[in-house]
Amino acid sequence: MNTTDKFCLPIDGILEVFNSFTGHHQSRFAYPALHRTALHRTALIPRLRHPKISNITKTGMGIIKTVQGCWRRQDKRVVARRSSSSGHRQVSTDRLPKKPVDLTELVATKPKNCHRVVVLGATRVGKTNIVRRFLGEEYEEHYEPTIEDFYRKMFHIGGETYQVDLLDAASERDFPAKRRLSILTGDMFLLVFSLDDRDSLNEVRDLLNEIKAAKAKLQKPNHPARMPAVVCANKADLDAQRVVSNSEVVDIIGEDAPFFETSAKTGAGLEAVFMALAALGGLPDETSPSRHQIIPIFTYQSLCIGKRGMRRRRRSRGLGVPCAAVDPLARRPSFTSDLRLVLGSSTTHKKPKKCQIQ
Repeated sequence: MNTTDKFCLPIDGILEVFNSFTGHHQSRFAYPALHRTALHRTALIPRLRHPKISNITKTGMGIIKTVQGCWRRQDKRVVARRSSSSGHRQVSTDRLPKKPVDLTELVATKPKNCHRVVVLGATRVGKTNIVRRFLGEEYEEHYEPTIEDFYRKMFHIGGETYQVDLLDAASERDFPAKRRLSILTGDMFLLVFSLDDRDSLNEVRDLLNEIKAAKAKLQKPNHPARMPAVVCANKADLDAQRVVSNSEVVDIIGEDAPFFETSAKTGAGLEAVFMALAALGGLPDETSPSRHQIIPIFTYQSLCIGKRGMRRRRRSRGLGVPCAAVDPLARRPSFTSDLRLVLGSSTTHKKPKKCQIQ
């Protein structure tokens, strides 16, 4: 066996194993002459009937992987051309965001513009539908118990970007330690009870006391604890089933937090609730759903990236229409991240330099 024959043996093994893996025909090789030469030489040399993968060199496996990658990309281009020629528009998975949107990666978002709203209350009081209204969605009649939902809504208002995370922590009422962590990491709180359920009002009273006690430990000793909460008296449309009066609400919750009668089904009173939340967090009034337009997430990303180096020009030409987008891949930060945020707040009593609500 001469040197040339030894060189052709691994090539033939690579070609056969490659065909067995991919099922492609010989006509697809970019160098058919090389393939024919390899077959001719190896026909004169005795070989094993069943070549094993372990006999193939690392270089040969690298060639296989490279060619396979080229063919996959070519097949994708062929499918794309066919779909465009047939008039059917297909949505490519490559266009989907790979991770939740972080405004700190798009523009220099100020930490004070990032807020987390924690929604608490008894079961079956309408928390999820109130959150849906804030996200710009319609009322859902069918009831499904909520375990835990996390949403992120991003705003572009007056040349500034804002980020509001909403945590619907319905199941945490049975896990005090987990609920306490959510309270410690929350910037604002939306407490919901139902006007046809007196026990749900008593639960809101207990939540107010828990929030006040938890936030007091994060404040400086010479600063009184602030109550960043809004109480929502939901199901105002069910007037016949109402068992709680306004005077009772004031007597139970006191003056710690403002309360509003709302109806998630009709949307009545929700505008005032969202405006009150914006005032608590120092957010502009345009964060209310009726005062901005919803745009797709990719449009929002393009807007932020395009505006990054055009601030001076933007100020001279106008600030644009207020808009917002909902991140479809947003998820709650890990407990480790929340614990770090709490420990940092308790030691410095300041907002972290980087927005930690991610």
